[in-house]
Amino acid sequence: MDDLTELRRKIDQLDDQVLLALSERVKVCRAIGEVKKKQGMPIRDALREKEVYNRIKQRAVEFGLDAGQVEALYHEIVNMCSAVQE
Repeated sequence: MDDLTELRRKIDQLDDQVLLALSERVKVCRAIGEVKKKQGMPIRDALREKEVYNRIKQRAVEFGLDAGQVEALYHEIVNMCSAVQE
């Protein structure tokens, strides 16, 4: 049971790191949103989103992750970050 408790503690720490990274990503996206507003640019950029998904899928494979699952997760992240730009 001690092994399980320690492994779960490690998962909690990793979850905190993921949330911190998401928080930082949202801050940067808010700043991007401000620049886009000043320049009269649309919030969504299909070409940029495609670049992000392609990069993420490649990196997922390099990290031994399922590229499709990571892409699905990133669709949610991109949607969340686009929403904070509006």
